[in-house]
Amino acid sequence: MRVCTPGLPLVPQSQLAWKLAAVAADDVPVELEIAHTVIDRIIDDAAAAAAALHHHPVTTARRQAMAHPRPGGAAILGLPRTHTYHCEWAAWANCAAVRELDLHDNFFALDSCHPGDSIPSILAVAQQCRCSGMDLVRAIATAYEIQLDLAKSIPLGRYQIDHVAHLGPAVAAGLGALLGLQAEVIYQAIQHSAHVSYSTRQARKGQISTWRSHAPGHVGKLAIEAVDRAMRGETAPSPLYEGEYSVIAAMVGGTKAVYHVPLPEPGEPKRSIRDTFTKEYAAGYQGQAIIDLSFRLRRQIHDFEAIERIVVHTRRGAHVIMGSGANDPEKWDPAASRETLDHSLMYICAVALQDGVWHFEHSYAPERARRPDTVRLWQKISTLEDEEWNRRYDDRAPLDRDHGGRIIVTFKDGSKRVDEIAVADAHPRGARPYKRDDYIRKFLTLSDGIVARNEAERFLEAVQRVETLKPGQLATLSFEADQASLDHAALPVGIF
Repeated sequence: MRVCTPGLPLVPQSQLAWKLAAVAADDVPVELEIAHTVIDRIIDDAAAAAAALHHHPVTTARRQAMAHPRPGGAAILGLPRTHTYHCEWAAWANCAAVRELDLHDNFFALDSCHPGDSIPSILAVAQQCRCSGMDLVRAIATAYEIQLDLAKSIPLGRYQIDHVAHLGPAVAAGLGALLGLQAEVIYQAIQHSAHVSYSTRQARKGQISTWRSHAPGHVGKLAIEAVDRAMRGETAPSPLYEGEYSVIAAMVGGTKAVYHVPLPEPGEPKRSIRDTFTKEYAAGYQGQAIIDLSFRLRRQIHDFEAIERIVVHTRRGAHVIMGSGANDPEKWDPAASRETLDHSLMYICAVALQDGVWHFEHSYAPERARRPDTVRLWQKISTLEDEEWNRRYDDRAPLDRDHGGRIIVTFKDGSKRVDEIAVADAHPRGARPYKRDDYIRKFLTLSDGIVARNEAERFLEAVQRVETLKPGQLATLSFEADQASLDHAALPVGIF
C-alpha cells in the first residue's frame, strides 16, 4: 500500500479499506480454537471491568450513558440487565470499565494495541440488534483480525499516533461481519471510522490522564455511528489510506511510505486472535515480566536501604514508554496519577520488590506511593536500553518476542544481585501460561465483593456457551453488580 499518484484515480477495489471490508464480508466459519479464545477474551474483559466499576472515569461514563435509555437496547455492565440503553452509549460506558485498570489483553508487532477494546462496542450492537452468539463470535474474531493485521504493518507509535487509530476500522469491520453487511457498506464505514480515530500519543505522555480509559469507548462510539451512516447510504472520505491528503500521507509516513498489510485470503479463517495474550497484573505490559522478576529477586534482598542503585536493562519500547527514556519526571513523582504510576517501570519495580504481591488498587493507593521507604527505593531505579533486549524483541513473530529484561541490583558495599526474565509468567511462553481456568479465576477474584457469587457464576456459564445463544439472549453476557458497590461520591453535573 502506498499513496496514490496525484491525478490518477484509485478504484475502490484496489484500496486498503476495501480489502479490509472484503475480509469482514467473507463469512468464513469460525474455527473451534478461535471460538474458545474469543470466550477467554470476553471473560478477561469482564474481569477487568468488574474491578473498575466504582472508579471515577468509569462512573462518569456510566452516568453519561444512563441518560440515554432505550427499550430493547444494550446492557451496561454493573446495572440490571432489564435496563437497556442506546448501544453506542452502552459501548462508551463498558469500554471505559474494561480499559480503566489496564488489565486486559495485548498484542505486539510493528505496533501494539489492546484488541479486547473492540469487544464492548460489538457486544452492545449485538444486543440491540438481537444477534446470535455465533454472530458475536464471528464479529469479534473479525475485529481482532483487522486490528492485528493493521498493527503488524502500520507503525502508529513511530509517528506519535495513539494505537486506537487501528481500533476504529477494526470495530467497523467487526460490526459489518456481525450484521452481515455488504463489502461496499463496510468499506464506507471503515473509511469513516479510520478518518475520525487518529489522535496523538500525548494521551500517554507525562502525567497520564483519565482519557486513557475513555479513548477506546470514544472510538467505538464513533465506529458504531459510522456503520449506521454507511447502512443509510452515506459515504466517507476516500481513498482514506492512499489519498494525497490521507492518513498515510498526512500522519503516518508521508507520500513515500510503503506498507505491506497481511490479510487472510478469501475463504481463509480469521486466526490472528491466537497471537494475543492477557495480563496477570494491572500495569502496562512492559511491567508484567518486571513484576514477576522483582518477586523472584526479592527473596535475595534482606535490606532495601543497603541498595545503592537498580538498573533495569530492557528493550527500547519499554525504556521510552515506561522507563527513564520517556524523560517524564512524573514517573518518579509520589503524587502522580494512577495512570502514570502503572506506566512507570521504576515505581512498579520498587513496589513489587518491597511487597512481593501486586494488587490492582492497593499497589497504587496514594499512601502506598508516598511511603517514605518506597520513595527512597524508587528514586534509585532507572532503566537502560539494551541492544540484546532489542534483538530479542525486534523482527520476531508476535509470540516469539521477549518482553522482559535484566535487573542489576548494586548494593552500597559493591556486591550485586543480577537476574533476568524473557517473558511474564502468564505469557504463552511463560512459566504459568493463562488457560481457561485462569481467566475464570481472574473474573471471580476481581469481581469478588462487587458481583454476587451466584451472578458471577451465571455470567460464566452463559459466556462459556456463547455459540449456542440465540438472538435476543446476548444480554446474559452482561452482569449486575451489588448496587452498593456502584455508589460513588457525587460527580459534577454535566450536560446529559
